Amino acid sequence: MTDGRKSRASGNWLGVYGGPLVIGVLSLAGLPVALLFEGKGRYFSWIALATPVAVATWCFIRRKRP
Repeated sequence: MTDGRKSRASGNWLGVYGGPLVIGVLSLAGLPVALLFEGKGRYFSWIALATPVAVATWCFIRRKRP
């Protein structure tokens, strides 16, 4: 392995897994908030649970078609 590939690959785990981790934490936080809280908690749960759907839709629209 060359030094250029080694330095570029090291320390990049946050760039690769950061987005899915944030989406997962939002989803996991939105589920109990939806069950336990009313008012502002309801709005947070809607946003948290709609985030994966919005991201998937955005990725589907922006994908390159042959």
